[in-house]
Amino acid sequence: MKRASGQFDVKLLPQAAEEGSPEPGRMTLDKHFHGDLEATSRGQMLAIRSGVDGSAGYVAMERVSGALAGREGTFALQHSGTMDRGKPSLSVTVVPDSGTGDLVGLSGRMDILIEGGKHFYSFDYSFAPAD
Repeated sequence: MKRASGQFDVKLLPQAAEEGSPEPGRMTLDKHFHGDLEATSRGQMLAIRSGVDGSAGYVAMERVSGALAGREGTFALQHSGTMDRGKPSLSVTVVPDSGTGDLVGLSGRMDILIEGGKHFYSFDYSFAPAD
């Protein structure tokens, strides 16, 4: 496994709910990755909060386009996050066989850290041998 790391900027834009629609809330994602992954991404997120403070969940899908360690292409990330009374759990993984261009065969998982209002990523990844 190789590791890529850096910072990213993210814009979350809430989407209007249909009239009379209960949660979950829907948002679009717009990210710019810097560092070992120089890329942009676009995605969609669904989130819901429970009636207990600090408990919530979200799922998201995003398409990343750019360069990973000099290899150019696209790939998809799948998110599943849970907050259990303030205790976070997050899984962000590469969707199998979603890599294109120089990123064909990419697999891996990404950790996200937020410190001082800034977002950082650590991405452990590998490439399958060519068929």
